[in-house]
Amino acid sequence: MRVDFYQLSRDPAESALALIAGKVAENGERLLVVSGDLAQRQRICQALWSAGPESFLANGFAGEGNEDRQPILLSDAPDPVNGARFMAIADGQWREGERAFTRTFFLFDDTTLQHARDTWRMLRTRDGVEHHYWKQEGGRWVQAG
Repeated sequence: MRVDFYQLSRDPAESALALIAGKVAENGERLLVVSGDLAQRQRICQALWSAGPESFLANGFAGEGNEDRQPILLSDAPDPVNGARFMAIADGQWREGERAFTRTFFLFDDTTLQHARDTWRMLRTRDGVEHHYWKQEGGRWVQAG
């Protein structure tokens, strides 16, 4: 399993997720986006629908039906009922999930920085977990660790 830590310093999670979701979709994969904050999930939904001037990233909410058909599913739980192998944690709170995802994008900001550090240390002790750290630099994402 690969975990990518994204430290948000300039853009909100919604903007970063639109970029990540676009790359996941380009590769023909499905994505589960998890946040315990309903308002944040709604902002993410809007950002995905308006991802670009000529494009959008179709998505839906868990619990509204047809979850298995959603390329991007927004939920408060790490249950990939849409068949996603990729998970994005948008609220900076680590969740284990019911099964191992191929790749997890863990987004955090200054308010959840210590939790992210603790999560990094915890994952370092696990076999089979590859982790990377990304930060925003000059409007771009740069791998820093």
